[in-house]
Amino acid sequence: MLIIGAGAAGSAAAFHLASAGQRVTLLEQADQNRIKPCGGGMAAAVQEWFPFDLQEVVDEVIERVEFSWCLGDPVVAELQGSAPFWIVRREELDELLTSKAVEAGAEIIRPFAVSTINKHAGHWQVTAEDGRQLESRAVVLANGSNSPWPAAFGLGPQALHHAATTSVRLEGRGKLAKGTARFEFGLVHHGFAWAFPIANGVNVGVGTFIGRHAADSEAILEQLLPNLGFDPRAGQRQQAPLRVWNGNQKLHGEGILAIGDAASLCDPFLAEGLRPALMSGCEAATSLNRWLKGETNHLDSYSQAMHQRWGESMAWGRRIAQVFYRFPKVGYQLGIKRPTAPQRIAQILSGEMGYGDIAQRVIKRLLFQRS
Repeated sequence: MLIIGAGAAGSAAAFHLASAGQRVTLLEQADQNRIKPCGGGMAAAVQEWFPFDLQEVVDEVIERVEFSWCLGDPVVAELQGSAPFWIVRREELDELLTSKAVEAGAEIIRPFAVSTINKHAGHWQVTAEDGRQLESRAVVLANGSNSPWPAAFGLGPQALHHAATTSVRLEGRGKLAKGTARFEFGLVHHGFAWAFPIANGVNVGVGTFIGRHAADSEAILEQLLPNLGFDPRAGQRQQAPLRVWNGNQKLHGEGILAIGDAASLCDPFLAEGLRPALMSGCEAATSLNRWLKGETNHLDSYSQAMHQRWGESMAWGRRIAQVFYRFPKVGYQLGIKRPTAPQRIAQILSGEMGYGDIAQRVIKRLLFQRS
């Protein structure tokens, strides 16, 4: 069993497969874990998918979410409920999951930069750029938004939809209070900015979710960072396209699956990527384990599970995003500023609620009450 990519999705799949007694090899292109200044937010509800404690890599438990429009007109939501929102450093979460997979019996090979994937006589052959070659009955594609392999094997949406993102890792907390996350609308055309606290730092991001052009992130950061208490030139910056959900599509083939960002699972409205990455890794492991044991002749249970557990909510999330980001000021006034709206967003982030629970009311309100 070969898993390409040792991020959150790939390592989650490796842990569960190895724990089930399957022989697993993780192939990771990077020779060591690198800083990943993405938001790092995930619902605490993901803990139920793992038998070990994830809180050792949780930097902050979010108890309060602040929203703003062009750095003003604030709205605040206090998180109350059984499933809080956690902030982690992605590199630390990935390392924890990888180490647990190895403890369970998985092997990791790094660096291993994949150059070709082919199928011969019922087995998959994965060849590295340096000529090393491995064979397996099954392959899991878990190497992120830039992976060329899902399209090559007809997995995921035929028409990819990308969010253009810029992420910044900052030292110090600035003005961001403990246990507080921030969402800024208005500064970003067709998108939003966010600030999530980590231990002794903050992850800041800028994302554009509709249209083909990225936001002028430097101009936005020049306004946003001072508002958060930082120098406008501070921080380690990283730009990347992020595949977001764009329709329920087949995520499996004969002995091959796509998971995480490679499967285009990221939330098209709020850019949540960790929960679907971990969910898909766990679901992939369940389907693969049954298939490898001969309990089933196909892997369609994986695609079906992801469509039901994630895709149905994301279909509504995509519709909300298409309306909200085209009329963001109306969306802020009629959506975010409604008394119940911040709490609903908080419940979606915490995993307590899906977009389908609110979508029809929100879309009608935005379409028919805009001026």
